Formats: sequence, C-alpha cells, structure tokens
Amino acid sequence: MEYKELKKKTESELHKTLAESRDKLRDLRFKDANKQLKNVREIRKVREMIARILTLLNKK
Repeated sequence: MEYKELKKKTESELHKTLAESRDKLRDLRFKDANKQLKNVREIRKVREMIARILTLLNKK
C-alpha cells in the first residue's frame, strides 16, 4: 500500500490497518525464527508500512 492510499484513509481505518500490519509482522518473525520464511525482505516492508501509518496518525 502506498503513502497516497494511506493518506486517504480515516483515523479508525488507519488503526485497523496498523493492527493488521503488526499481526502480520509478528507472524513473519515467527516464520523467520523457524526458518520457514522464504522472503525475509517482507519483514522490512511491513516495518516500513507500520512506520508510515504511525507517522500519519501522529500528524492527525
């Protein structure tokens, strides 16, 4: 999801997306610890998404 798309969302939608992203990050970290994750770059992408969402929430 791009920054422009996130910017259009309401605050409650951003909170929901943030919770989903944090759940996804937790799952990816467990998979990485168990050597089941093929694309470790996905962890970085999710962390960047969380940072974007938090930045938008702090602006609002």
